[in-house]
Amino acid sequence: MSKALVILSGGQDSTTCAAIACQQFDEVCAITFDYGQRHSIEIESAKDVGFRLGIKQHEFIDIPHILVGSSPLISSTRLGQYDSAEKLPTGVEPTFVYGRNLLFLILAANRAAAWGVTDIFTGLSGEDFGGYPDCRDVFVEAMQLALNQGFYGTPNGFTIHTPLMYLTKASSVKLAVDVLGDRFNEIFSLTHTCYAGVKGGCGKCHACILRDRGFTEAGIKDPIWSFRV
Repeated sequence: MSKALVILSGGQDSTTCAAIACQQFDEVCAITFDYGQRHSIEIESAKDVGFRLGIKQHEFIDIPHILVGSSPLISSTRLGQYDSAEKLPTGVEPTFVYGRNLLFLILAANRAAAWGVTDIFTGLSGEDFGGYPDCRDVFVEAMQLALNQGFYGTPNGFTIHTPLMYLTKASSVKLAVDVLGDRFNEIFSLTHTCYAGVKGGCGKCHACILRDRGFTEAGIKDPIWSFRV
């Protein structure tokens, strides 16, 4: 029986990856991290998404106060709000959390090794590379090599799957629709992306703007928009 592990945050990208993993593998397990982020709504979303996708083995790992920095996701720094994608800042995004994806992959590999799993799915996408250096393919390749050498002493072992790496947000939306089919609205209405912690999205933060643009360019209505006032 084939088995995969997915890092499930409850957001758009990780939910798409979880759906893909469920389609390709006989069994899927998931891990979700409470890393001291400001809002618990994304953890609840991950729980709901995992349940609806039929993921029976789903561990919630508490690692609060491990990661520090000025990112508004883990500090009192004010969250930036923007009027459009063109207004987003260039360079490293202020919401970037140093070492977050590196730590997540290390812990995912730990659980995968303990559970006899070698295939790990994560929703990292090169679409975000400008603002998030740890979303690049070069980072994933380096981590896969380091984890395999550190766990098994060889270049082989874990395979880190990043099915969204080279997709635009619009393309990833279309992929989610293709994979989930009639269940798309049901599943995606449970997802959460907004950095401000607003159900349905604030429409002004970095994450909301990119998600909104992706759905608009894909010509598909985002199920979470129904929650907006």
